[in-house]
Amino acid sequence: MTEKLSDTARKTVLGPLLDAGWSLDEEKDAISKTFKFSDFTEAFSWMVRAALWAEKWNHHPEWFNVYNRVEVTLTTHDVGGLSSLDAKLARKLDTL
Repeated sequence: MTEKLSDTARKTVLGPLLDAGWSLDEEKDAISKTFKFSDFTEAFSWMVRAALWAEKWNHHPEWFNVYNRVEVTLTTHDVGGLSSLDAKLARKLDTL
C-alpha cells in the first residue's frame, strides 16, 4: 500500500524535483510543473506518452492543456498528500 511521504523522505525525494522545476503546493500537499512545447501536437503527444505511464502505474495526474502548454499537478488522493508514486511519476514526466 502507498503511504504519504515522511518528513525525512520529503527532504530526499522532493529536493531534486524542486531543482528540476517542480514547485510544492503545501496547502494541497502536491507538486506541480508547467511543461511547454513547440506546438499543440507536441504537447498532446507528450500527454499520450505520459498517460501510458500513468495507466501502467495506476497513478493519474491532474493536468490542464492549452495549445503548447501542459500544467501538471501530482498528489496521491488515497493518502491525502504526496507519496513516492508522485515522485516516481514526476521523474518519468521529466524524461519524456
